[in-house]
Amino acid sequence: MQNENLKRIIALRHSLHQSPELSMKEHKTMEALMAFLRKNTDFRVVEMPGWFYAVKEGAPGGKRIAFRADMDALPIQETRPLPYASCRKGVFHACGHDGHCAALAGLALELSEKKLENTVYLIFQPGEETGQGGKICRELIPQEGIQEIYAFHNLPGYPEGHLVYREGLTQPASEGLRIRLEGKTSHASAPEEGRNPAKALARIALYSEELIREPANGMLLCTITGIELGNGDFGISPGCGEISLTLRAEQEKEMDRLEKALLAFAEAEAKEGGLTLSSEIRDRFPETRNDEACLARVIDAAKALDIPAGPMPKLWRASEDFGWYQKECPGAMFYLGAGEKAPALHTDAYDFDDALLETAADLFRQLAEEP
Repeated sequence: MQNENLKRIIALRHSLHQSPELSMKEHKTMEALMAFLRKNTDFRVVEMPGWFYAVKEGAPGGKRIAFRADMDALPIQETRPLPYASCRKGVFHACGHDGHCAALAGLALELSEKKLENTVYLIFQPGEETGQGGKICRELIPQEGIQEIYAFHNLPGYPEGHLVYREGLTQPASEGLRIRLEGKTSHASAPEEGRNPAKALARIALYSEELIREPANGMLLCTITGIELGNGDFGISPGCGEISLTLRAEQEKEMDRLEKALLAFAEAEAKEGGLTLSSEIRDRFPETRNDEACLARVIDAAKALDIPAGPMPKLWRASEDFGWYQKECPGAMFYLGAGEKAPALHTDAYDFDDALLETAADLFRQLAEEP
């Protein structure tokens, strides 16, 4: 990458880091990125409701290839005293999406003023942390006839700048399930006059542990993320409560099976206790599976650039909404090591490693220019 371009995207990354926005609220982030691309590149910028893409036409008969970056930050308070630290209390880029966006902008800089064989699309997506954005933006794939799509994620715990990848399944499916039970409040001295959902909630929690012991195709998890019941007042037997769980599986059909079983069990518990049940599904992520040919292109690109590469030994259990795009066309998600001792993602001391910007942009460029 040209030195001047690298300086520009580092400055862009720091600016984005200072002004983070939560999922589906990335308005200023969008404005900053669109302004950067319009000022510094020859890509055509197309604004959509809540997101945007940029495109540069290639030669007739060339491939139509897309690259995706996510724009959202997390509701975490940053503690690292950076000169470009977040200016928004309780919100910061604790997952490195500021770096993902800057790397994609770097690709645009590198491809500007060049004659391309392939038509290149850059997708700047909202709401990755909640699984919403990819589901919306994937509509661009059939609309534009895009044939391949690529994305990367920075990954602490691996050697800095190394390409890390997985064949086939690279990140599992997940969803948030909230079950609410409503009965009748009573005085704590006369619980028989009310309908307290405590026992039902406890049985649902225990049943979730039993479910994941059953035979399945790959890893299953039911993680209890919250149980709410009353306000702790010793004089009240509460009449409503809820349990929240994250369901996770290597296959969406297995996750759906967990959901169905939990809701059926909860319905039976509600009926037995004279309770009313309601439920909500949030933050649904599909499984992310790398296309064999697309992943081979990523590995070949790394080899051409002398970037060290190797397979990820164990599945990274975090979910990623890139799988929505892969329902529409072949693609690959790969990772760049951020350092074996770097602070973990989603922690208050994390910061994206600027050294990865050039590596990511170069890999994207290699893929974009491949015949």
